[in-house]
Amino acid sequence: MIKSLSTAATGMQAQQTNMDVIANNLANVSTTGFKKSRAEFEDLMYQTLKEPGAVSGMNAISPTGVQTGLGVRTAAIQKDFDIGAGKITKNPLDVQIEGAGFFPVQLPDGQIGYTRDGQFKKDPQGRMVDKNGNPLQPEIVIPQNAQGIDIAPSGQVSVTVGNNMVPQPIGQIQIVNFVNPAGLRAMGKNVFMPTGSSGLPVQGTPGLNGLGELAQGQVESSNVNIVDEMVNMITAQRAYETNSKVIQASDQMLQSVNQLR
Repeated sequence: MIKSLSTAATGMQAQQTNMDVIANNLANVSTTGFKKSRAEFEDLMYQTLKEPGAVSGMNAISPTGVQTGLGVRTAAIQKDFDIGAGKITKNPLDVQIEGAGFFPVQLPDGQIGYTRDGQFKKDPQGRMVDKNGNPLQPEIVIPQNAQGIDIAPSGQVSVTVGNNMVPQPIGQIQIVNFVNPAGLRAMGKNVFMPTGSSGLPVQGTPGLNGLGELAQGQVESSNVNIVDEMVNMITAQRAYETNSKVIQASDQMLQSVNQLR
């Protein structure tokens, strides 16, 4: 069988994966705190008919050899944790991390997840929770009679109560970072979980030890660039079509062989 049939098929499969990644990026262009992904590929094994450097005659060696590649495969889908642009909301419970870091939230199963989505709200107990009701860790409880909420760049949360205009501290927001954020496992719902590749979570005060400061009244937009994704989509589409042309050409070559008399 002509190897180009299977080789081109791996190219089509790789570009389908590439298109799936691009489609997910474009679908989440308006998702708060979303981080775009990038498909990365590597070539497959080579069929070696002559080793490079093999002896080809008296005092002569082959300068290049003869190797035929057998296709491509998806090696990784890399998360890009570049910071997205800030979006002003003026909501006192909206918080953006201006730099590195993640908000730790407690999931329903008791595990701690990590998110860049700072669109917090209050639950019936007054706790700061994300849009899925997962409480921020450590818990910050907003008093029922709070008149105003202030979140400092360092993460200190203060409220004004009644006629007392002096802000009263009620808690401290801590954020977490990882040695290799790209190794985090995306769980959906804007939540990531640590893995053996990401390293252990390192918790700290915003603005210290390389962690970003907090900005109240704004959130982080998706870091997807629509123009870049459109260019990538066109490139993937053309590569897919070209690989399909290779299969058609290979099929015509096989037809020519079958028609030999």
